[in-house]
Amino acid sequence: MHFCSAVVWVGGMFFAYFCLRPAAGRLLEPAQRLPLWRATLDRFFLFTAVAVVFVLVSGGSMLLDTGFAMAPIGWRLMSVLGSLMAAIFLYVYGIVHRRLRRHCEAAAWPDAASALNEIRRLVAVNLLLAACTVAAAAFSR
Repeated sequence: MHFCSAVVWVGGMFFAYFCLRPAAGRLLEPAQRLPLWRATLDRFFLFTAVAVVFVLVSGGSMLLDTGFAMAPIGWRLMSVLGSLMAAIFLYVYGIVHRRLRRHCEAAAWPDAASALNEIRRLVAVNLLLAACTVAAAAFSR
């Protein structure tokens, strides 16, 4: 469950950042592109919210079973990095995504684009943190 949830979360961010973003930017005008992003993120963030809960609960459970002090350093790093990623996700989902939705509903395309750009920057940060988390997992054995 832990691994599958991480794949959903990180794989979705990778797809959105490296595949959907360039294609939508090249093919669609803001009036079409921004509502597409809003609808896509509406669905993705629901799956991601569940995945984040599963990652945190399953990771926390593994740490409790072992004990934080006795856990390998990689596990402790994963715990810190995963918590930071979850905090970033909560900010994006709870604040910035709501702003994107509100601006799309009002057809305020420049403001919607600004919100989407903030989401893009924070997804880039989370992808970097995810790479560090994977490295921590790989080197903790």
